[in-house]
Amino acid sequence: MSTATLTHTSALSRLGHALSDETRSRILLALRTGPARPTELAESLGVSKQVMSNQLACLRGCGLVTTTAEGRHVWYDLADPLLGRALGDLLALTLTIDPDCCSAEGCTCA
Repeated sequence: MSTATLTHTSALSRLGHALSDETRSRILLALRTGPARPTELAESLGVSKQVMSNQLACLRGCGLVTTTAEGRHVWYDLADPLLGRALGDLLALTLTIDPDCCSAEGCTCA
């Protein structure tokens, strides 16, 4: 296998790892609308600040989100706008393949 193929495989594996956790997936989807602070994300997603901190650290480690410090606040954003579009495409594909997968009550995709 070529070095480029291994690099691409590694990048896809990082994305797959990030998306394998529902909270991380929800964070990435939430950040499609723009930067947010961890406290705002935790409140909107209904998770503790500690859970949010751990999941954001994972997403940073995967290279999927970036941070910008502004005074005492840290803003998180998608590392690249292309990621937001790709997530939208993946969500649309999932709903095309299994339209009953997600509803107002939540997602039951396995």
